Amino acid sequence: MKKRIAIFASGSGSNAQKIMELFKHSQEAEVALVLTNNPDAYVLQRADNFEIPSHIFDRKEFYESDTIVEMLKNMDIDLIVLAGFLWLIPKSLTDTYPGRIINIHPALLPKFGGKGMYGERVHKAVLAAGETEGGITIHYVNENYDEGEFIYQAKYRIDKGDNLEMVQFKGQQLEHQHYPRIIESIIKKIKK
Repeated sequence: MKKRIAIFASGSGSNAQKIMELFKHSQEAEVALVLTNNPDAYVLQRADNFEIPSHIFDRKEFYESDTIVEMLKNMDIDLIVLAGFLWLIPKSLTDTYPGRIINIHPALLPKFGGKGMYGERVHKAVLAAGETEGGITIHYVNENYDEGEFIYQAKYRIDKGDNLEMVQFKGQQLEHQHYPRIIESIIKKIKK
């Protein structure tokens, strides 16, 4: 029986796309659901392109009800993957899926993490700090932003002339290269 993945995303969903591509023909696992807090998120179109069901939710549904937890349990979800999802995960979800929620952060944590540190903001902070390398961190999710146990980190060099777009590009290349692969290795360890 295939293991089932749910992806949470708030925006474009380029990482979600790479994950959907990897598992489209997998015998091991499938992306069973895409969830978003943003009704205009392009990830919804990406999910539709792969004929993957999606669900849009608001703050009340996410934080004040058990609707999302029940939906994930009813769909027999084995792993939750955050791919550019910007809200803090509620305790009800981390308690229901301990060690089964992972995230990717566009910096080498513990630097440049925490509330409000996402996307372009992270890359601007990395440049402003004069860092000579950037990178990504894939980690387990707990009830705090970017504080879960690290699973994998990868680095890239920041050259003297690199601007914001170049740093973002280098980071995204690493994300696309490593996140699907790490998810695949984690899913293999999950017992159904």
